Amino acid sequence: MFCYQCEQTAKGEGCKTMGVCGKKPEVAALQDLLIYALQGLALVAVEGRKAGVTDEEANLFTCEAVFSTLTNVDFDPERFVALIKRTVALRDSLAQKVKAAGGKTDFSEAAFTFQPAADLNGLVKQGEEVDLKNASDDNADIQSLKHILLFGIKGVAAYADHAKILGQEDDQVYAFIQESLVNLLRKDMGLQDWVGLVLKCGETNLRAMELLDAGNTGTYGHPVPTEVPLGAKAGKAILVSGHDLKDLEMLLKQTEGKGINIYTHGEMLPAHGYPELKKYSHFYGHYGTAWQNQQKEFAEFPGAILMTTNCIQKPQQSYQGNIFTTGLVGWPAVAHVDDKGCPSLLDKVKSAVGLGCSSQGKDFSAVIKKAQELPGFAADTDKGKVMVGFARNTVMGVADKVIQAVKDKNIRHFFLVAGCDGAKPGRNYYTEFVEKVPSDCVVLTLACGKFRFFDQNLGDIGGIPRLLDVGQCNDAYSAIQIAVALSQAFECGVNDLPLSMVLSWYEQKAVAILLTLLHLGIKDIRLGPSLPAFVTPNVLNVLVENFDIKPISTPDEDLKTILG
Repeated sequence: MFCYQCEQTAKGEGCKTMGVCGKKPEVAALQDLLIYALQGLALVAVEGRKAGVTDEEANLFTCEAVFSTLTNVDFDPERFVALIKRTVALRDSLAQKVKAAGGKTDFSEAAFTFQPAADLNGLVKQGEEVDLKNASDDNADIQSLKHILLFGIKGVAAYADHAKILGQEDDQVYAFIQESLVNLLRKDMGLQDWVGLVLKCGETNLRAMELLDAGNTGTYGHPVPTEVPLGAKAGKAILVSGHDLKDLEMLLKQTEGKGINIYTHGEMLPAHGYPELKKYSHFYGHYGTAWQNQQKEFAEFPGAILMTTNCIQKPQQSYQGNIFTTGLVGWPAVAHVDDKGCPSLLDKVKSAVGLGCSSQGKDFSAVIKKAQELPGFAADTDKGKVMVGFARNTVMGVADKVIQAVKDKNIRHFFLVAGCDGAKPGRNYYTEFVEKVPSDCVVLTLACGKFRFFDQNLGDIGGIPRLLDVGQCNDAYSAIQIAVALSQAFECGVNDLPLSMVLSWYEQKAVAILLTLLHLGIKDIRLGPSLPAFVTPNVLNVLVENFDIKPISTPDEDLKTILG
């Protein structure tokens, strides 16, 4: 195997024997083969649009399948076997429709004629032949940009899938993902062409995050400042991790009156700020920290656990019987909750039924039953509280105070300290950085990187908290809107604001967000804890020259450089 799509990749170069994330070589091969098969489907989909044929099922399936290959989503080889076979079935079906409409279907690319092997071992061998090394380009810099695009569309697919679940979609997002899959097969494009496509990925991701923001706020209201307990309440308990607000809502509805308290974990923390979720009295508090600590934290949790999106790690034996996956998340031998009235993924392949069967909701009765069997928390505990809910509506609701505080020099600078957390050494930088930010500066944060400092009391400036949690990783859209609104108020460009971005990355959604920031022309971004292994020195030079992007150094040095 060869995989270097995440920040924790072995030796900062690439995982070759086993993924640091826990991904086995057979799963890595199947993921690469799925992307290859999707390129064949994308060839037909792109030509189909030219002939007036747009297949909604193929579009959504492509999005979900690409998302399935993102880090820490799906580790179950049988699910990938099903996805690969379904890809080919959809490709052939769509090709017939496109041909009937007069469109091109005589593709010479091997991805179009690909036929899956009959068994798992055969599929793994096919996957090894098309992995990132074997499918590499002779030009290292072009290969680097191709992989940046590939990993970027994985992030876009994740946000587009989350948005679709809440009824928000745009065919242009699906079209770009499919066009990118096709372009990755090409050998006739130059360096600047690929730079343009990478920035286009950032633009498309901005649209995907906008759709998701519309889905979240349109369904659950705009987040409001909310105090969230970090302790426990005596009684039965269910812990929800991941990102999916709709899964959380369905679980809250199904647990009403059952004496079970619902807790968030990881990136689900900001859910407490949404008015339509806050109304459930048994939606109690937050347990634990970031995804990489789940093996210890889940082992100590006395209730059932539900993983809704990416971030799953190998479940420990002590809690494997207590954890459930849903949506695109999968781990071998872990119970999975499918949509109500919908066949399982394997049944979908057998019956040629597409994905996306969510109209009937999900039945979480197995999760509830497990929670009732487990002891729950024996007593109330008090571990303090944290504040969430400082998305764009909240911040811009006090914009006049913020602007005046800047003009009066009570607020000197804003720092967006955001991104993914992870287990690799070097991330204590972000804790130390926030601790050393001067008292006349404000820190905005989002995504799970905040768990390095989310429970610190930084005080306030004239009633404005110095630590503002904007939300999940996708709420980078909200942070961008705050920056744009402030730049308009001060009649300057975003790069002229007293605002600095200090980011951490781990997986491909962070890659997509970084590309969005570059698309918007935002400069002087500090990135860490290490630079991506898939960025060559020449590509890094392009980023430095055009966007002044730089690696983090030390908190003291970076603060001195930023603040002068």
